[in-house]
Amino acid sequence: MTTGDTVSRPMAARSAASGVRQWATAGMAGLVVLLAVLSAMPGLGRAGWVVGVGCGTVLTSWLVRGLGRSGRQVLGPADLVTFGRGLLACGAAALTAESLLGHDVTPALLALAVPALVLDAVDGPVARRTGTVTQFGGRFDGEVDAFLILVLSIAAGSSLGWWVLAAGLARYAFAVAGWVLPWMRRRLEFRYWRKVVTAATGIVLAAAVADVLPRTLTVVAVVVVLGLLAESFGRDVSWLWRRGRELAPPRRGSRALRSGAAAVGGVLAVALGWFALLAPARPDQLTPESFLRLPVEAVAVAAMAAVVSAGPSRSSRAVALVVGALLGTIAVLKLLDLGAFAVLDRPFNVVTDLGQLGSGVAFVRESLGAWAAGGGVLGALLLVGAVVVCLPWAIGRLTGVLAGHRRASTGTVAGLAAAWAVLAVSGLQVAPGAPVAAAEAGPFVVGKVRATTQAYRDRDVFEQAVAADTFRDPASGDLSTLSGKDVLVVFVESYGRVALEEPRFDSVRALLDSGTARLHDAGYRAASAYLTSPTFGGSSWLAHSTLQSGLSVTDQDRYDRLLSSTRTTLTSAFSRAGWRTVAVLPSTLGSWPEGRDFYRFDEVYDGTSLGYSGPRFGFSRVPDQFALAAFGQRELARRDRPRVMAEIVLTSSHGPWAPLPTMVDPAALGDGTVFDDVRAGALTAPELWSDRAAVPTAYGTSITYSLTSLLSFVEQHGDDDLVLIVLGDHQPSTVVSGFGGNRDVPVSIVTRDRDVLAATSGWGWRTGLRPAEDSVVWPMAAFRDRFLTAFGTRGPGASAAGEP
Repeated sequence: MTTGDTVSRPMAARSAASGVRQWATAGMAGLVVLLAVLSAMPGLGRAGWVVGVGCGTVLTSWLVRGLGRSGRQVLGPADLVTFGRGLLACGAAALTAESLLGHDVTPALLALAVPALVLDAVDGPVARRTGTVTQFGGRFDGEVDAFLILVLSIAAGSSLGWWVLAAGLARYAFAVAGWVLPWMRRRLEFRYWRKVVTAATGIVLAAAVADVLPRTLTVVAVVVVLGLLAESFGRDVSWLWRRGRELAPPRRGSRALRSGAAAVGGVLAVALGWFALLAPARPDQLTPESFLRLPVEAVAVAAMAAVVSAGPSRSSRAVALVVGALLGTIAVLKLLDLGAFAVLDRPFNVVTDLGQLGSGVAFVRESLGAWAAGGGVLGALLLVGAVVVCLPWAIGRLTGVLAGHRRASTGTVAGLAAAWAVLAVSGLQVAPGAPVAAAEAGPFVVGKVRATTQAYRDRDVFEQAVAADTFRDPASGDLSTLSGKDVLVVFVESYGRVALEEPRFDSVRALLDSGTARLHDAGYRAASAYLTSPTFGGSSWLAHSTLQSGLSVTDQDRYDRLLSSTRTTLTSAFSRAGWRTVAVLPSTLGSWPEGRDFYRFDEVYDGTSLGYSGPRFGFSRVPDQFALAAFGQRELARRDRPRVMAEIVLTSSHGPWAPLPTMVDPAALGDGTVFDDVRAGALTAPELWSDRAAVPTAYGTSITYSLTSLLSFVEQHGDDDLVLIVLGDHQPSTVVSGFGGNRDVPVSIVTRDRDVLAATSGWGWRTGLRPAEDSVVWPMAAFRDRFLTAFGTRGPGASAAGEP
């Protein structure tokens, strides 16, 4: 070797690095120009710039590192196409960030994503025709594909549902699994079908973002490509498993990395397994003492692993997969139960509650912002992924350890079994109701199976109840007693019994008492009682449909089945009796077809049709004072108008109870911009929830505001022909109500007409706006039949029980 040879190699390496950096710099410059153009057109904001530049930095850094390792100085023709696709994907990511903030950037997003998808069919043929096919180019193309699909899944998930994000995370979950499982790190053979599935996924997600297909067809298409992705990745995993776990010689430092990853994975797996076996379903019972126990299921798993470790390795792997999957399922169900109890004070039902996950995400997005919703969904998916990957792996590792130390493991398992038996007989507890010898996972699974079976059986029972409609005949409820009256059914969000009985809500009780006196001075009389809501802490639409239909609508499945029927509701009964029927839904946007198709509303006022241009207050798009005033002007102030029956939902008392509006001068309401100053000085939701002890106070303030708005509305727009029914939809969530309480909500009827009150004299309601502690309590489902019976002609065999 000559001296010149010795010198030329470092120089060539420096030259290659310099060339690579030039390409990276040119790419970043191009991306900045692209983002500048986007800023001038659809209005790319600061968040978009941060995301776009951040993604571009990661892309170019990966490119520099990959090319440097391959020893290449320049990008080939196909690599240039792929690099261009990657830059377009970075621009699409920037626009997706803006879309999550509520900005309409869909046309610009598609203008970048569609060419990036089309060019995926170009780089491969270019590489083959120019003879520049390389291992690096193939991987570069795959990584750009994966990133673009992730971006499109996020963009589609914001409207279609965050479950779509599974398509974008599939590739990265596969990569994470490779960190934990050495046998998944082998190089995969080329399969053309993999390219087909990738292209199909990108096209379907782009169509979902464009919203060019009917929603049902879009959902079906996304589900199909998710199935294709599962099949494709499943085939790759199967191929890797069959080829064994041999790895190429480890690079420097990779052994330490693998050891660290294995240790982290092991700790995480043990924690998840212990959580699955010992975690209670209720957050208030989730204490450190809960986990200082010995679950009999852990002893059983160890015994099973010891037995199968003596058999064929294939049997051991199968047992590890099955047991790990079962533990993972239990862990996920425990997490869902904790979430359901935290808000709804009941366990999660797999059959009836899956449809409400999207509503929960929507609530977080509406209340705390798109980033909070997206982060929560991403965290949940990552946790589920960790459960799915870590637990089978941990059981497999346990089986391997036991196989290598069979004699010691047999003794250890026997000792654990004996210890559990002694502890069970002694009854030793770490806390009241928490025995050291635990046996809870088995009953938990049995309970879930029973609940699932019962949910399926309940469908037939509910279908029969829907069909058994006593008031189907128009003559069975003519509402003649209310002739000439305006009847308003007003739901106050989260207005529960707790607001009337907890000592810390003195302001609510004082307002109801003073309100009773104010209304009495204006000639009104009121009577009140309690209704038991079918829901708790949320899902307000279940309470609305229960009151309207006379059936207990306890879950989304029942709700969907009810809305596909022709059952008589309070609204449809008023409609066929000649009333104009109106709904006021300040926090609803867009079409609400069930309003016309099922409830038979003639007019639906949503958050866009009330004339409000002011700021949003948390979940509530329109302050209650403004919503009521707008309804009064549009309906009650009209001359020569028909009588009106309205359902009005007041949403300012909806969680998270921050920021909250305050009352303003009615003469200054205008278009609602008067609330700008109120919003600017209000406490934000993150500020409020940083101190959970302050949340109940904010809740009480919100109820006071909603009821004050309603009282002012009655004083301003009420007359001799007004009949007002005001009630809560459900108790507030457990942060206010606590766990294990009742589901009662106050209900009041207000009118000047003594004949109307006389018709309710048999109800046993108490005088005033505030029901007494021993007031009558009805199921909310009983209200429809009793109301139509009191104010019309009762149908033969009418039931006031509101069954089922």
